[in-house]
Amino acid sequence: MIRNLLLFAFIGSVFSSSLTFAREFVPEKQKVRYEVLTERKDVIWGFDFLKDGRIIFTERGGKIFIFDPKTKRSTQVKGAPQVHARGQGGLLDIRVHPANGKIFLTYSEPANGKSATALAVAFLVGDELKSFKKIYTAHEASTSDIHYGSRIEFDGKGHVFFTVGDRNDRKRVQDLAYSNGKVIRLKEDGSIPEDNPFKKKGQRPEIFAYGIRSPQGLAFRPQTNELWLADMGPRGGDEINIIEAGKNYGWPDITHGREYYGPKIGEGTEKVGVVPSVVYWVPSISPSAIAFYDADVFPAWKGNVFVACLSGQQLRRLKLDGSRVVSQEVLLENVDRFRNVRSGPDGYLYLSTDSGKLGRLLK
Repeated sequence: MIRNLLLFAFIGSVFSSSLTFAREFVPEKQKVRYEVLTERKDVIWGFDFLKDGRIIFTERGGKIFIFDPKTKRSTQVKGAPQVHARGQGGLLDIRVHPANGKIFLTYSEPANGKSATALAVAFLVGDELKSFKKIYTAHEASTSDIHYGSRIEFDGKGHVFFTVGDRNDRKRVQDLAYSNGKVIRLKEDGSIPEDNPFKKKGQRPEIFAYGIRSPQGLAFRPQTNELWLADMGPRGGDEINIIEAGKNYGWPDITHGREYYGPKIGEGTEKVGVVPSVVYWVPSISPSAIAFYDADVFPAWKGNVFVACLSGQQLRRLKLDGSRVVSQEVLLENVDRFRNVRSGPDGYLYLSTDSGKLGRLLK
């Protein structure tokens, strides 16, 4: 069943120099349509587009489905891995390799009462995953059920990037012997690229960047091929960063967030050797995914970045001038906890929610 919802967007702009702080917005009504394509009973965490136009998506509880826009039906995919479906864990991101069609997916892998972020690859044959192969498991498993990270991206040069959250273990985020709070870069077969930045004894060679808390948004910018990452802070301090090899993004030493019960965290908001964020938010909006728009359906939005928000229950559009955020528009405010956003092959923006909806934004 498809439902068309007429909703309102609230527009506001925030201007600054190299660092943008977003808080207040001046509302202005603008009509947009949000079309719900299908509804499930579980969190739709990740989704991507198959070459035939169908949409493959994960339910965090551990199932994979394919939605056919022509028939409006969803078919379950066999061969999903066993997952640790507790807290924020479960079956998480899923991506279709743009060149060879292989399915890459991340999930919380059970490990004797603990769990760890894992990356796997498989072939989709009919409605089944075949030749399933786990190619990476984060070091090391934890009893915590939060901050798995897990968003996946390809650079088009034979590498796969994905995120691992801090797993609620802050002391390991700045430690290059652990994968907590890191961006991981691998070859697509799971091997380590020779030009990864950390090669000293005791450092994990798969690490590409570090100092990150709960990174659930990851996207390459089409115009520049920069890797942008959205990271959830604690109480405030959500941010977007441009990820570069070997760089430190500060957590938990440098943050605009506070403990949930009030006190400050770390040493302050800036430090030599820590890359400043492109934009940050206080209070939190909980950015769960980001996507750059490079299609023609919405010509005024070309080159903008869209942010799916959980606690903010909104889709947010950021207009850029270079790498600087010059204005923001809040779309679909107080509609749902938006878990993922992607630009579809038809030029529309697709969204998934924690309430189990998969939909798209229309004119």
